[in-house]
This record gives sequence, C-alpha cells and structure tokens, in this order.
Amino acid sequence: MRENLLDTGAPAQISLRRKVAAFVSLTKPRVMELLLAVTIPTMFLAINGIPHLGLVLVVLIGGALSAGSAGAFNCWFDRDIDRLMNRTSGRPLVTGEISDRAALTFAWILAIVSTAWFALFTNWLATGLSVFAIFFYVVIYSIWLKRRTPQNIVWGGAAGGFPVLIGWASVTNSLSWTPAVLFLIIFLWTPPHYWPLSWRYREDYKVAGVPMLTVVRGRVTVGLQIVLYGWATVTASLLLVPVAGMGILYTVVASSAGTWFLIECHRLYSRALEHVDPKPMRLFHLSNAYLTLVFLTIAIDPLLPF
Repeated sequence: MRENLLDTGAPAQISLRRKVAAFVSLTKPRVMELLLAVTIPTMFLAINGIPHLGLVLVVLIGGALSAGSAGAFNCWFDRDIDRLMNRTSGRPLVTGEISDRAALTFAWILAIVSTAWFALFTNWLATGLSVFAIFFYVVIYSIWLKRRTPQNIVWGGAAGGFPVLIGWASVTNSLSWTPAVLFLIIFLWTPPHYWPLSWRYREDYKVAGVPMLTVVRGRVTVGLQIVLYGWATVTASLLLVPVAGMGILYTVVASSAGTWFLIECHRLYSRALEHVDPKPMRLFHLSNAYLTLVFLTIAIDPLLPF
C-alpha cells in the first residue's frame, strides 16, 4: 500500500496538476464514462432521431457532475475500507493528496451545481431524477447496503440505471415503458459485470469486511448467479423490440451480442464447476463491450428506415 503523504510529519507539496488529477479521480471517471455512454443513445431513442446537440451537451455536463458527486461521496464514505484494499490504495483520500474535508466539500459542490444545472437547462423531472440518483447511490447503496448484504451490487445496478431515465426525461419530460426497460437492462447487467471483478479482488473485499457475494458464497454459487443474471439481461434487451419497436439491426445485434455474452457467462460457470481458474476478468471486460454494443445500436437503429 502506498505511504500516506501525511505520515511524513508535514503535508508534502503537491503540484496543481496533481491536485486537479486527484479531485478528478474522486469522481470515478471510468464509471462516469460508462454512465454517459448509455445516456446519449437513450436520448436518440427518446426522440426517435438525432437530439439537439445543445441538449446532449447539457445532459452530458449535468450527468458528469451528478455522477461525479456520487463518486466523490462514495470515496469519502469508503475511505476506511479503501485503506485496507490493494486495489484502492492509490485513491487520493488514502494517499493524503486530498483531505477528508476537502473531498466532502467537493462532493457537495458537485451535487448542488449538478442540481442547479439540470433545473436551469432541462426540466424538473430530470432534475428530480438526478437528485434521487445521488441519494440512492450514496445513502441506499454506499451507506446502507454495501456493507450489510451480499446483494449489494444488485442494488448498485439500480443506481447505475438512473442515467437512462434522466436522459429520457431530459428529452421528453416524461417516462414510459421504454426507459423502464432500458433501466432494467442496466440493473440486470450490473451483477454479471461486477461480480467477476469482485472475484478477481476477493481477498481485498474479505480483508475490508465487505460481504460481496464472491466472499460469502462459493464460486459455483457465484457462477450460477452470473449465468442467471446474464440470461435475464439478454431477455430484457430483447424486450425493447416489442416495447420500443426496434428494427432489424437492433434485433440482430442484441441477439448476437447476447449470445456471445451468455457463452462467456456459461464458460465462467463451467470453469467454476471444474474447480479451475474461472478467469473472471475476461467476462468483466467482455460485459463492457456487450453493453457498449447494445447501446450503440440503440442510438443507430432509430436512424434507419427499416
């Protein structure tokens, strides 16, 4: 684990560039990128065409601020267990690059600015969903459920589904069955996406006392859960065909990519049954590609005449 910069007696001088990078890392940019990547296609589907570029930029900026706030709050609350895990030992609250107080202040500023941004440039429904998304991720998931139940990441998937609702509401000022299905896809996709990662870092979570499913259950049970959630994810993705009237391109891509995804889920489960290395990171990376492909097609399909 990296030495805490504050353990040397006096805080070390940190360059402005490094300080800015540390604050950016609090927002969990990789998670933010994934959330924004599903928001834009949702806006294309909501308008059944190409949304106004100005509105897209507004939602991207507001979504980045909102997701960044949730990430920063999470880093602040999890700073005790982050100090115990090798995977998170480089986070700025562990290294001392940012103080606890500064991180909490930063999180609140992002939350307030994102709320004001959505209220000024979108509508009250999108604004309310943004506020509730932060509340759900921070209070319901991070503070209440993450350290209490092995189903924690399932509820984390619910938090991850809010960006599609926000994107849809920003365009239409309403919700319908289509964004509900989009939300369901992300909700169901999150466990087979994240459990492989937690499998890879099982010892970290065990040391930190976080009851991830991979810590409290055997590998066969985890593998079976991944398969079940994988099937549920692909089924939900195909629900868009009748619910949203998706065309041939989406039907073919969702079916093909879903088959690919399910093969990898079953492969991991089979390796778990055989008591050999399940190679969980293979499924983790593939799941990212799967979701990206599905949502990219969601954006393109409404633009086609068939």
